[in-house]
Amino acid sequence: MTQLLIQENNGNKQIALIEDGQLVEYYEEDNETIRREGNIYIGIVKDIIKGMQSAFVDIGTEKNSFIHLKDVLPKIDETKQKIDENIDIGKVLKTNQKILVQVKKDSNENKGARVSTHINLPSKYIVLMPNTDIITVSQKIEDKKEQERLIKLVKENLEDNNGAIIRTSAQGKEKELIEDIKFIQEKWNKIIQTSVDPNQNKPKLLYKSEDIVEKILIDLFDKKIEVKKGKNIFKEYDLDKQIEKLNNRKIWLKCGGFITIDKTEALTAIDVNTGKYTGKKDLEQTVYKVNKEATIEIAKQLRLRDIGGIIIIDYIDMNNQEDKVKIEQLLKQELKKDRTKTQVEGFTKLDLIEMTRKHICSHKE
Repeated sequence: MTQLLIQENNGNKQIALIEDGQLVEYYEEDNETIRREGNIYIGIVKDIIKGMQSAFVDIGTEKNSFIHLKDVLPKIDETKQKIDENIDIGKVLKTNQKILVQVKKDSNENKGARVSTHINLPSKYIVLMPNTDIITVSQKIEDKKEQERLIKLVKENLEDNNGAIIRTSAQGKEKELIEDIKFIQEKWNKIIQTSVDPNQNKPKLLYKSEDIVEKILIDLFDKKIEVKKGKNIFKEYDLDKQIEKLNNRKIWLKCGGFITIDKTEALTAIDVNTGKYTGKKDLEQTVYKVNKEATIEIAKQLRLRDIGGIIIIDYIDMNNQEDKVKIEQLLKQELKKDRTKTQVEGFTKLDLIEMTRKHICSHKE
């Protein structure tokens, strides 16, 4: 059973997603929260920074946003092609040029928002990617025949110069998928129509992204979700203690081991420790048991805390190569429960797992 609990007090909103009685996602919003991730703007190029192959773009916010060369050049499938980083950004962008951009990462105290010309417009069954011919399928759809069917169906119904990411919810769908493609393309065409104004020389918001609750309901529309609102609803579900633990650096495992989570601006480091657990047999089994429990907890915490970006996991050293393979496979399996995109790069030469996760909720400005 899936439940969405929304608790509001004095303009502050707390949102909890519950699956089978367990808290799996948690977000907070308040009156001062400004979230722009996903918004689409007509921006004005202000400064070209050739040394960084980047530019500052005015989208009408207090701080100018930042765009890199790779987010200006046409989108490519990076598994098959490479971006030519030697192209002079000054030949691609000009000062005072109008440019259609989407906010990919919100601003913070130190930096303006990061924007891109690569637009993603999410819907129930696909994420529309205008101005590209790339069509990809969610990694969670593993059946090859189903992948081929979906790609063929989407390709037949997309307008020219549109690509798409086919979402997991599209599995087994046909009529509903076609209708959804038409719906999201009409939405995009309306956005484009509002952007065509030769007399508009100022930044302009063209499309405002859904709020957190709307995003959850779109992503999980195929599930039966019970939505409940109230001032003290979290107490009814005994969530306060679980939420308090979300700020803890150290998380204890049932076996007696623990993990620590440390966030930096560049990445999130997760360390696994044996703690109080000494095991009953040999060292390798002890290490494997802790790493196994830690893996399940790490996947859970990434989703609970909505940790995004680069993530480095420092497991307890395993001498057995088979154990490493099992741990990596388990991590990938547990991450399938997450509703956002994750990518596990595997163990490095230093025996660290490298992975990335796209955060669901934009950061607070």
